[in-house]
Amino acid sequence: MRWTLKPAPNKEKAAKLAADLQVDIAVANVLCQRNIETFEAAKKYFRPSLSEIHDPFLMKDMDLATARIERAIANNENILIYGDYDVDGTTSVALVSSYLKTITPNIATYIPDRYAEGYGISYLGIDFAQDNDFSLIIALDCGIKALEKVAYATERNIDFIICDHHKPGKEIPKAAAVLNPKRADCRYPFDELCGCGVGFKLIQALGVSRSQSITDFVPYLDLVATAIAADIVPMIGENRVLTYYGLQVINQNPRNGIKAIIQQTNKTVLTITDVVFTIAPRINAAGRMKHGNYAVELLTEMELDAAITFAAAIEIFNADRKDLDKKITDQALIQIIDQKEEDQFSTVVFQEDWHKGVIGIVASRLIEKYYRPTLVFTKSGDMLAASARSVKGFDVYAALEACSEFITQFGGHKYAAGLTLLPENYHHFKNKFEEVVESTIDKNLLTPEISIDTAIDLSEITPKFFRIIQQMGPFGPLNMKPTFTSTCVRDNGYGKQVGADKTHLKLTVFQGDNQKTYSAIGFNLGAKIALVKNDFDIVYALDENEWNGVKSVQLLLKDLK
Repeated sequence: MRWTLKPAPNKEKAAKLAADLQVDIAVANVLCQRNIETFEAAKKYFRPSLSEIHDPFLMKDMDLATARIERAIANNENILIYGDYDVDGTTSVALVSSYLKTITPNIATYIPDRYAEGYGISYLGIDFAQDNDFSLIIALDCGIKALEKVAYATERNIDFIICDHHKPGKEIPKAAAVLNPKRADCRYPFDELCGCGVGFKLIQALGVSRSQSITDFVPYLDLVATAIAADIVPMIGENRVLTYYGLQVINQNPRNGIKAIIQQTNKTVLTITDVVFTIAPRINAAGRMKHGNYAVELLTEMELDAAITFAAAIEIFNADRKDLDKKITDQALIQIIDQKEEDQFSTVVFQEDWHKGVIGIVASRLIEKYYRPTLVFTKSGDMLAASARSVKGFDVYAALEACSEFITQFGGHKYAAGLTLLPENYHHFKNKFEEVVESTIDKNLLTPEISIDTAIDLSEITPKFFRIIQQMGPFGPLNMKPTFTSTCVRDNGYGKQVGADKTHLKLTVFQGDNQKTYSAIGFNLGAKIALVKNDFDIVYALDENEWNGVKSVQLLLKDLK
């Protein structure tokens, strides 16, 4: 691990902010590092407001999109809501379809089969629309590169409205409207919305002519918050406001599908971390193991008992997914060793019977072992399909562009992408990708980095300090939970390895002459038990631990040395 301490902010600004807010200088330092340097900026940060949600008509083509939908409603046209099979796609479909059903009954949903159709808009989906008399398709979380498929639909008198957030290609599909804040010609003030976020802007725009205000759309924000958390988009600007209110909906009055998932857990109050690791994987499991339709049905179910039945089935899918991704990860690790590829700059592995639904998770697991850009391939029809994942600071999408001569189709983001290629191009691609990564990656990026906000003494961790840190949420990219370092701490002598296989580390630490102790847990740090015999330095975040109904502050160790 590389420990990187963020540059200290301007002392005068931090001191003034600490005085204005009546907070510790450590809190002021963390805020200044996030460009929150004034009382007004802090007030806006700690109290997100729905007034910060932008006018949806600032988005390019929003007027065209709403006009086409209104015409479809007026003419009793059938509208097909089409979305990807992951969390962002299925929540988008649930959101837009459930809103439009309050206006017109002529709404149906379509999620492509991950295995028969693959990612994005499919010819099968368009044929389904034609066979069932749909004249308008609203595509969510996909479609920005579907030039030929949109043209195919146009020939069949089917219009498309595309709502996407992925990086556009050089040409935009000739659809009735293309909503994407990343369009070069789009002047929307915030371009980091997820797919469900773009869908939310669409229904917000449709609400304007119906005299609906932003508060009328708050009940939909449980879906939007779940998608933002799952898609790992920056937790700043509009995303942070949408998530802040979405978490309130999740905890106070969630839709039945999310309520049914929560009932499967022991959680009473969910944080954004719980959404990422509890709600999102279960929604995702439907599309990974069976079909994304299960997730849409769960998220739009009006009867709680039926939702509980759906959630129970999805719980089984999720358990199967866990078993499968562990098995495939083990096979991939063996393949890397057998092929003597432990010391490469990238990981590219392939086995034709690997389950397509979990290869993205496996790619992330492999990065935990070999910290480098990773692709996991499997057979998909006549093609090979892969999920790509990257390490912090390296643009895997750009690396794939450099290998495009061997790729049939690809799309995604800086840190996650998907692609297909012909089997005969696999080894050419694999060699080229390794060459591109080796020649372009900063070698420091191949060592995991812990970015530390500031150094503090343990004595600074008071209930007020912890309460303020908690109020900085919801956390996510560009607004991560603050990370601290403390030096020369000691264990009270009862530190031990815990967990079934002793992989975790449980300590009780103190610092200097201050004999107050702090409980600390280090997941996957069990091997470092020998370091705690003498003074050591720690990097950690603050967490709340609850035991027998008693809550206390706990140090969540990230590393020690």
